Amino acid sequence: MTQLQNDLLLRAARREATERTPVWMMRQAGRYLPEYRAVRAKSDFLTLCKTPELAAEVTIQPVDIVGVDAAIIFSDILVVPEAMGMELLVEEGKGGPRFPDPIRTADAIAKLAVDGAADRLQYVYDALALTKTQLEGRVPLIGFAGAPWTLASYAIEGGGSKNFETIKTMMYNEPELLHTLLGKLAGVVGEYLVRQTQSGADIVQIFDTWAGAMTKDGFLEFSLPYIMQIVDYVKEHSTVPVIVFAKGANSTFPELADCGADVLGLDWTVDIGEVRAAVGNHVALQGNLDPVALYSSPESIRAEVRRILEWYGNHPGHIFNLGHGILPTVPVEHAKAMIDAVKEISMEIRAEENE
Repeated sequence: MTQLQNDLLLRAARREATERTPVWMMRQAGRYLPEYRAVRAKSDFLTLCKTPELAAEVTIQPVDIVGVDAAIIFSDILVVPEAMGMELLVEEGKGGPRFPDPIRTADAIAKLAVDGAADRLQYVYDALALTKTQLEGRVPLIGFAGAPWTLASYAIEGGGSKNFETIKTMMYNEPELLHTLLGKLAGVVGEYLVRQTQSGADIVQIFDTWAGAMTKDGFLEFSLPYIMQIVDYVKEHSTVPVIVFAKGANSTFPELADCGADVLGLDWTVDIGEVRAAVGNHVALQGNLDPVALYSSPESIRAEVRRILEWYGNHPGHIFNLGHGILPTVPVEHAKAMIDAVKEISMEIRAEENE
């Protein structure tokens, strides 16, 4: 097994001391990069996800181009419901991925193909293995999956949603039905993530993109228990660190910090220093620059980076990231300015503290 030349991300995830703060970006292998667009021009989105050679190529691009401290495998969270038998359409200019036949009845939930679903995602494992080989130990490789609540939201609504009327109506009127679906999703996601770790992922992240759509009580009943089930399963079957990013679930940081994950991802609406003070030192924190800040000048970006680093302070366990994915029209040089600023300023802060 190739020795990692840069293990900053893994050390920070385990709250060990690091020479500087590691940095990567959600959606870093994506449309803001001309090199990604060149690959994408020759292939539709799902073909790119399902062709290991292409997925590996775009996964590695941001490591070479902007200097991030980790690669995250190019894929999509919705490949899981697709592997369970749902038809997934990703069409250009039609408002994001969608399921033309949403799941809204007990019969539809019962028909989901749970058995063998993780096996049908072999192309992801192949992409991880190939990427791991091609990285040659330069940086860690991140695997990921969607949290059950977010996957269920897409499966029930049929796509993205502003108000989540359909899933939340089910949540209020037929909670047991929703729990049945969430349980099935959690079982597949847990196995899927473990298989990713066996294929080369050094760390995995669980994305609960729509966590903020619920009340606090709703999150604690319909999302967090399933996240915890997945974290427990991954921990039982692997040794890799786990990141949980529940966007918008900002009233539940104490509960999230105790969910068993090594790292808690934060969106940009909170003060990372206040969160660290509130949850203590038993979990690392990831985040949390406003993605829109990357449209500002490099000088402004640098100032925002410094502010977040100083808020966090010279404590172990910080992974710098955006508070959500990088936007597709961000200039590449601005992304690089952020990454360079994290590297330089975090080293300065450590040097000042050690004087």
